[in-house]
Amino acid sequence: MKLEILTKSENSDVQKEIISKIRDLIILKNLETGDKLPSERMLSEKFEVSRSNVREAIQKLEFYGILKSIPQSGTFVANIGATAMNGMIEDILRLQEPEFKSLVETRILLELKTARLAALRRTEDDLIKLEEALQAYKEKVDNKEDAIQEDLLFHLAIAKASGNSTMNTFMLIITPEIITNFQKHHVCDAGLSQRGIIDHQAIFDAIKNKKPQLAKQKMKDHFKELYNYCYNIE
Repeated sequence: MKLEILTKSENSDVQKEIISKIRDLIILKNLETGDKLPSERMLSEKFEVSRSNVREAIQKLEFYGILKSIPQSGTFVANIGATAMNGMIEDILRLQEPEFKSLVETRILLELKTARLAALRRTEDDLIKLEEALQAYKEKVDNKEDAIQEDLLFHLAIAKASGNSTMNTFMLIITPEIITNFQKHHVCDAGLSQRGIIDHQAIFDAIKNKKPQLAKQKMKDHFKELYNYCYNIE
């Protein structure tokens, strides 16, 4: 599994264009609460963009409560009036690209919660996915290869194991920007990747053993080492 990496340009231009076109489509077809949108494939062909870009735009609109995705059924207009929808989409389009420090602070707060919830709610299937992500990260680091995506896939697996769909969606939204900035700032230089293996294992063990407070603490320790070192974030 690989993450689709969107550049800042794609996030600020292509994604906003897709969101505008989805809004126009809803208005043009007079779609109402509960009406179904065309599939990701159809939208990507209509807008002449990749399906991953369409998917991220839909995830963003879903996060703000404008759309609702139902597995195996599709994406639907949420229970919100046309006036409110237009106003909310205009606000979304005006949002500035977040500073990396703000993204980091948001991610830390979010992942302290997801680690704790994952330890309480994880399933055996979640553990398998976490262990696979842990191994993939370790193999990349041991081979001295770039392991940024594998690192974040491990954290996304924790978010999914938390059983909180909103937190999981939010992680998916901010992850592409985090990857872009990780690469820009050369995160995991100076041996931090090796430290990451130890931290990931400790977090995994706490989640596996259903110790929520320990999982939260190990995640906190992980971010203290990584982010305070790289960005001097308190």
